[in-house]
Amino acid sequence: MNRLTQSIDIRRDFKGTSETSAWHETLELHELTAATSNNLMTLKKNFRKIKDPQLKELYSFSIQSFQRNLQKLLQFLPLAPSAGEGARQDETALYGGTLLIMAKTSVRNYAIAITETATPGVQKVLKAHLDRAVDLHGRVYHFMYQKGFYPSYDLNSLLKNDYAVATRAIEMLY
Repeated sequence: MNRLTQSIDIRRDFKGTSETSAWHETLELHELTAATSNNLMTLKKNFRKIKDPQLKELYSFSIQSFQRNLQKLLQFLPLAPSAGEGARQDETALYGGTLLIMAKTSVRNYAIAITETATPGVQKVLKAHLDRAVDLHGRVYHFMYQKGFYPSYDLNSLLKNDYAVATRAIEMLY
């Protein structure tokens, strides 16, 4: 049994007493780790550009908070990358990841807004926006997958990538 199988054991009992993660938990951890890593990198990249002292303090607080959150999430990821993995200098993956997260968030926001809307004209417009957001998400996802930035069909690689990106985000200077 490999490390992934040991760490993500779907044979847990129904009482939930197992210390391992279920598949759906692991996938949620992936989503949270990926989004938090991307957000942390974006905050750090923009930190020096912030001129307003209050906003700069909010950024600093956010960076520290996101770093703590990531460090806690990493405890639940079963795989650490081997030396040299995940050390990309090219920022294409970061920019693509940002766009993927924006598209996914847009899909969620429009779907929720549609359920809260009773006016047929507004619903029609929001549904059209939702369709475009879904299309954008598909296009960005395929770009990320084809470039090897989002190995979604290989959980082992996906979690290794999450770990590497999260570690890079935590260690990134700002």
